[in-house]
Amino acid sequence: MLNVNLDDEAEKYLVEILAQEKTTSSELIKHLLHEYWQSLQPRKTVLERMGGYPEHLLQGPSDLSDRDARYKYLAEYFQKRYEQSQQKQEV
Repeated sequence: MLNVNLDDEAEKYLVEILAQEKTTSSELIKHLLHEYWQSLQPRKTVLERMGGYPEHLLQGPSDLSDRDARYKYLAEYFQKRYEQSQQKQEV
């Protein structure tokens, strides 16, 4: 149980917010505390928001940062996909 003494102005704000949000004071306080707590937490990185490293991208050759190696790897990949699609169409 939490008891809070509010001045007249703060109580007026609380009543207006409760009427606008159509919620109870307990739910409003929980919501505000949760929002404030989240603002204190460190922000997630892009990778964390995506769910971690994309493992399928890490399975390729290690020299893909080199443009020529990347071009050759992609050309072979697309050639193989093209050949597979052609085989499926023949069947």
